[in-house]
This record gives sequence, C-alpha cells and structure tokens, in this order.
Amino acid sequence: MRLLLLTSVLFLLCLAGPRALRAQPQEAQVGFYLMNLYGLNMDEHSFYADFYIWFKWRGDIDPTNIEFVNSIEKWSMDNAAFDGDSTPVVLKDGTKYKIFRKEGRFFHSFSLNRFPLDRHALDIQIENPEHPADSLLYIPDTNAALIRNTLNLVGWESKGCQLATQVHDYRSNFGNPEENAQRYSNLSFNVTLARPFSYFLLKMLLPLLVVMLVGIGALLLHPEHIDTRSSLPIGALLTAVFLQQSYSDALPDTGYMVLMDKIYLLSYAIISLVLLQIIRAGNATAKGGAVKPTIRRERRLAKIYLAVFVLGVVALSLW
Repeated sequence: MRLLLLTSVLFLLCLAGPRALRAQPQEAQVGFYLMNLYGLNMDEHSFYADFYIWFKWRGDIDPTNIEFVNSIEKWSMDNAAFDGDSTPVVLKDGTKYKIFRKEGRFFHSFSLNRFPLDRHALDIQIENPEHPADSLLYIPDTNAALIRNTLNLVGWESKGCQLATQVHDYRSNFGNPEENAQRYSNLSFNVTLARPFSYFLLKMLLPLLVVMLVGIGALLLHPEHIDTRSSLPIGALLTAVFLQQSYSDALPDTGYMVLMDKIYLLSYAIISLVLLQIIRAGNATAKGGAVKPTIRRERRLAKIYLAVFVLGVVALSLW
C-alpha cells in the first residue's frame, strides 16, 4: 500500500513538471543606473528615460528576457558591455552577469491634485513573461538604484530613487483554459520628482498675494471715495481670474480641483466680502451715517481678511 502511494506521488510530480520539483524559485539581482530623464508629458501621461540595467544570478534560467510593463514605445535594448555577445560574464564568485542600456518612452499617470506642490514617483517596471513567480524572482541588487550625479531636470528636483519588488497577479489565464491565472515577479525602478518650493512661492503665490493686498487695501480708503474703493476689489477679482486661467491653460484637463484652484477659490471669497463691505459702507455714508465707526470697523476687517487668506493658504498647503 505504501509503495503504491509513493508511486502515485512520484507520478503526479512528473506530470507537474520541473516547477513542482524546484523547492525555491531562482533569484536574480537587478540594478538600475539612470542616465537621462526627459520629455515629461502630462497631457499624454508619459516620459522618456535612458538608463543602464544589469542582472546577476545563479541558475539555469536566463532572467534577461524581460518586458517593460509600462513601456509605450518598443525601443531596442543594447548589450552595453559585450559588443552584442549574448553570453553572460561569469564573475569570480560564480555569479552570471549581464548589463544593458535601454532608452524608451514609458507610461505614468500624473496626479495633479497637489499642484504646484505635486510630487510624482515615475516608475519603470520589468517582468519575465516566460517564467512565473514560482520559478523566477527579481530582487534589488545591493545599493543599485542610482541617478547620474550631473543629471539636471529643469523645473524639477530629484527626491531620490529606489527599487521595489512585488508579485504581479494578473488574475487571468488570457483565454487559455489549460493555463492557470499567472503571477509574475515584478520589479520597478522608482524616481521621485517634485517641483521646487520657490516655484510655488514666487511664481504662483506672490502675484496673487499682491492682488489680495490691493483688493483688501480698498478698506483702508475713506468711505466717501466709493468709486475708487469699489474699483480696487473689482480689478483684483478680474486679475485673479486672469492669473488662474494662465496656469490652468498649461495643465491637462482634470476632473478635480488642484491645490492652486482651492487657493484661488479662497481669494475669490475674500475679495467678494471686501466688495460687499464697501457697498454696505457706501450706502450707510450716503444716508448720513457715522463715518468714524465704519473706518475703525473696516480697518479691523482688513486685518482679519488678510490673516484669513494667509492662514488659509498655509492650511491648504499642509493639508
């Protein structure tokens, strides 16, 4: 009976193939060295990258037969060190080694809800389409996520890079009933980019702050100058609309408000309150009401509105 059971188990293992006999999947170490990053296109959700990628492994499976999961255009991948020789180099410790240089266009979904304080983690993902995760695993090489130190990204600041590995479960047999849903080892090279804070402070916020000072400053004029007082917040409101439109035209169409939109919405509300207060004070002055209490009240309101704007910008930026 025991002999029959043992024979059945061996027969099932033979039917399952060599993957069932392999106790642990083969591991392949992967490293990236980013040479160039350019062509960030938020309208088309893509970017271009030029980089070196290398593999180190022990075992019979060649892990260099990869596909770039988020690649948009199929560009060639050149063997960078061996003049096209596909034979891997064997290092002194017996590890096999290959290095390639790749340049191509990749997909990335840009989220702009924090514009102009937005950050973007651009990623390049690789998988081996021939060997699932139970036979081949990609792991990051030690300290092998690097960026060329002379790389200058105009308009952006690099916040570092890293390698991350996971198992990608497709949850599909891709129409082949003889295949189970496949799970593949997925390794991604992530580069985090952020806009400089000076861009937000000097190019986006400073013009709006000047407009707000002019609009709120109308409350400091004497209530008898109704024409001048009313023209200042109206001009500030129109200028704010123009400023918002100028940066909105440079962004792709989104179905949500970005951070800068919320700041402008706050400025519209404050300017509208200033204009309403000016109309109210003008009506009271025309009816012969006391002017001095109105002046004192409006000076307090000017301080309050300015403080609300500044604190509101800080709160929205940190939230």
